[in-house]
Amino acid sequence: MSTSALLVMDVQPGIVDRYSRDSGYLARLRRTIDAARAAEIRIIYVTVRFRPGYPEVSPRNKSFAALAQTPGFSESDPATAIHPDIAPAPSDILVTKRRVSAFSGSDLDVVLRAANIDTLVLTGIATSGVVLSTLRQAADLDYRLVVLADACLDGDAEVHRVLTEKVFPRQAEVLTVSGWVERLGPR
Repeated sequence: MSTSALLVMDVQPGIVDRYSRDSGYLARLRRTIDAARAAEIRIIYVTVRFRPGYPEVSPRNKSFAALAQTPGFSESDPATAIHPDIAPAPSDILVTKRRVSAFSGSDLDVVLRAANIDTLVLTGIATSGVVLSTLRQAADLDYRLVVLADACLDGDAEVHRVLTEKVFPRQAEVLTVSGWVERLGPR
């Protein structure tokens, strides 16, 4: 059994719609998921969503306080589901978080440790949000890290470039989807 897990983070209709400029993103992510599945790598989908009335959101939280004023991103909102183009298989794990990092307000670390996972392959939206926050926290928790640069999106192309080319390599191996899939080898 693999000691790696692929994290597919915040790829939800309400978020994908904001980053629709990259028409090939979901296809690359689908290829990544299919390759992980073929290599018997555990796949964990992470979504951000809140209870009705947003009891998890403090008015001091600048990012989420504004979100709590809108009707979206509650647990029952279809915009918080996993995007149908990358729908999970029954064996995949679903994790709900309440903050930016995949670890904050979730049981992700418990799931990973129970499965003896020591390496995380990070994908998701946005590079400067969930990917950055999760990478930093995972590094502090002593996970080995891989970031698939073209399986991450950000609203600012320059921020994405700086993170994937200059910041992330300090704590993670940064690859493309094709490079990672090739490394997995034929299945």
